[in-house]
Amino acid sequence: MDDRFNTAAGWVLFAGIVALGGSIVSGMYFAADKHPHVEEPGFFIEGAAEEGGEDAGPDLGTLLAAADPAAGEKVFAKCTACHTVNQGGADGIGPNLYGVLGKPIGKHAAGFAYSSALSGHGGTWTYEDMDAWLANPRGFANGTKMSFAGLSKPEDRANVIAYLKANGGGPDYPAPAAPEAETAESADAPGAGPGPVEGAEASAAEAAGAMGADQPVAESGAAASNDGGAKTGA
Repeated sequence: MDDRFNTAAGWVLFAGIVALGGSIVSGMYFAADKHPHVEEPGFFIEGAAEEGGEDAGPDLGTLLAAADPAAGEKVFAKCTACHTVNQGGADGIGPNLYGVLGKPIGKHAAGFAYSSALSGHGGTWTYEDMDAWLANPRGFANGTKMSFAGLSKPEDRANVIAYLKANGGGPDYPAPAAPEAETAESADAPGAGPGPVEGAEASAAEAAGAMGADQPVAESGAAASNDGGAKTGA
């Protein structure tokens, strides 16, 4: 009796081991216990960001031509914690900005400790450079001490530049970009090219004038001769 029980128990144990082993092997083979790895989630459409990007908007010359110093003064209120703009004003965390436009970059306020990133930039404060600086100071001069993130709206930057020019002057504004030339009308466009040919509506006299006074022209509506020949002038 014991031998039969031991034999049966052995077969049951053996069958369990086979079943467990088969489950492990199949799981490893089919990776049933793992979620499929997605190399690139979603769908990436090349060029979608560029095609859907914001419109470049008006050029700097056009923005400056319409800029308002009073509006720029309101935006400049964000800068007063570090800068003064009045003539003879003291330097603060940042330099006094009176008459800064057109002056050497990073060298306008004598005695101010500019960062080497700005003092070594070179050039003068053109309107283009000032616009780029106000948009992204760290992008303009990487390593600058100025912690201001920048003004994202082109209109705000143009107004601040106008306010700076109102306090100390500066070069003439750049001219607005000329509008693009309109595409020439095609020859078959409505109203383009020669006038319509009136054909049968033109009078015989007009036809004669177009063909020459000495050219015989059949009169409009002339009756055909009995033998079917056309009636001609003398």
